[in-house]
Amino acid sequence: MGVIERVAGQIASGSVPMRRADVAAEAERRLRLAAPYRAGQLTGAVVDRVLGLGPLEPLLRDPEVTDVLVNGPKEVWVDRRGELSRADASFASNEELLAAVERVIAPLGLRIDRSCPMVDARLPDGSRLHAVTPPASVDHPIVAIRRFSQAVISLEALVSLGTASESQAMTLAAAVRSRKTIIVSGGTGAGKTTLLNLLGSLIPDTERVVTIEDAAELRLPGHVVRLEAHPPNAEGAGEITIRSLLRSALRLRPDRIIVGEVRGPEALDLVWALNTGHRGSLSTVHANSPEEALWRLETLALSAGDTSETTVRRQLHAAVDYIVQIERTGPERRIRALATVGSNGEIGDDL
Repeated sequence: MGVIERVAGQIASGSVPMRRADVAAEAERRLRLAAPYRAGQLTGAVVDRVLGLGPLEPLLRDPEVTDVLVNGPKEVWVDRRGELSRADASFASNEELLAAVERVIAPLGLRIDRSCPMVDARLPDGSRLHAVTPPASVDHPIVAIRRFSQAVISLEALVSLGTASESQAMTLAAAVRSRKTIIVSGGTGAGKTTLLNLLGSLIPDTERVVTIEDAAELRLPGHVVRLEAHPPNAEGAGEITIRSLLRSALRLRPDRIIVGEVRGPEALDLVWALNTGHRGSLSTVHANSPEEALWRLETLALSAGDTSETTVRRQLHAAVDYIVQIERTGPERRIRALATVGSNGEIGDDL
């Protein structure tokens, strides 16, 4: 460990271009002098420490890991197939953990310190990082990384995995192609983004799609324009909200709009967009049932303060055609309900 830290420090303070190939070559050269019999084994660890998240990088390369959770420098947990387990990884100190976070957020124009103790970032592979440091966290820095993974590549694969029934898959495919508006609801880690990706991939290539996300995770084929929100910089300027992106999207001549997740007053702008010629759009929301999904969307839209409860409710009920409830139980994800929404807001029978 001492050799890795020493060589990594030498490279970081030197003039080597911060490109993986250059760092790897320099690491191998220095390791042949510092640890000649282990140079081949240690090169990757040095590169990870210089460019990435150090001891977390091997975990992020594990295809079975969906979440990496760091509770201070000495306690790292991973989620594999829905089960949490302690990982054999650690940092030497709080300072080393913070330095690793700063390395990956600095190129994004973000920072984390006592005056700005929380940060959200999208890593190059699409994974989402959220970090909290003192004084917001009481004992030590906390880091949570949700890995981007699209292991399921089709609705047919969902059927084979038992996530959806054959009739549900057929109904969803037909709904997308006939330009029905679909809201995917569920809890954290239930698979909402994965399902949204699969539904979006069914949109014909002849249609122009604008995607709007907090962190750009969707990977869609066809004519796609991707927009991404951004937090304010250190001076408190430069914030780009989902709501402002939704308004911009309407000027980009979209056939459909896909919002990665509705969690604030942008729900009102989405409802307006759905009622002004953008049928067949898709989004997700955190909720425990189709009924609660509608209630949550209504509440979020009303938080914008620009309209009345009656107006929001009528437009929402007219805009949404289907609500898909997806849930996670241990390692399994399953569509628990596929419900229709009537013009009066009545939730129809599961399909």
